[in-house]
Amino acid sequence: MALNRDFVGRTYASGASYEVSRVKIREFAAAIGDDNPIYRDRQAAQAAGHPDVVAPPTFPIVFSLQSGGEALVDPELGLNFAMVVHGEQRFEYTRPIYAGDELVTSSTITEIRSAGRNELLTVRSDVSTLAGEHVCTTYNTIVERGGAG
Repeated sequence: MALNRDFVGRTYASGASYEVSRVKIREFAAAIGDDNPIYRDRQAAQAAGHPDVVAPPTFPIVFSLQSGGEALVDPELGLNFAMVVHGEQRFEYTRPIYAGDELVTSSTITEIRSAGRNELLTVRSDVSTLAGEHVCTTYNTIVERGGAG
């Protein structure tokens, strides 16, 4: 069954902020196999010109879909999670994410389209500090295999 195109343009705000910690950054860096010391050691990060430990570029995937997640589980969208695979993701940064940042996200479903028998859904998430400073924008595309019909 095709996804509900009425969801395109809907925006969802994160219900709570996400506090970035050194521990979470270190765990994420370990999970992706990146041993860059600026992701693990405050002194190394400061020596490189940063105020604190820096999050790897793909770190926002940890929290950026929280706000859009509300839409993805809405039965009216028609998404079958059993058939979902990761399609694509990209990140556009205004500045790096640092340990100590407290971030909020606003996610918008920007596109739903068919590709053969698959449905592709793209979510743009704008990540900002509590003070409203834009940090980055993420783009995530998920694929529902066999969803078009």
